[in-house]
Amino acid sequence: MDIVPIYKRVIGLDVHQAQITGCAITEQADGSVTYARREFGGFKRDRKALAEWAHAIGPDVVVMESTGIYWKSPYAALEGVGIIAWVVNARHVKAVPGRKTDIADAQWLASLARAGLLKASFIA
Repeated sequence: MDIVPIYKRVIGLDVHQAQITGCAITEQADGSVTYARREFGGFKRDRKALAEWAHAIGPDVVVMESTGIYWKSPYAALEGVGIIAWVVNARHVKAVPGRKTDIADAQWLASLARAGLLKASFIA
């Protein structure tokens, strides 16, 4: 079964205390798909680099998965460059077996977001 894409440019982020793993999926004009993977640290300069990377890609949607409060700083950094990210419930995407690395998690998040299968959590 193929997942039909809704968004052309998406970024999935797997956020932890000391590391943020990102995967960008971009559909080109000719229909080909490219993947870009990056890892960032947990410091302020790293979050700034993440925001600049994401802004350069110009995503339709950015989704991030995080347990606890670790999503707040990357969320603020993305918001600072005009990108509204979706924080998604980890339970909704963890049920799928076979993903054991942060890179695989980030790519899976991006794939689900590309197909419009995720919804943002309420941010207060």
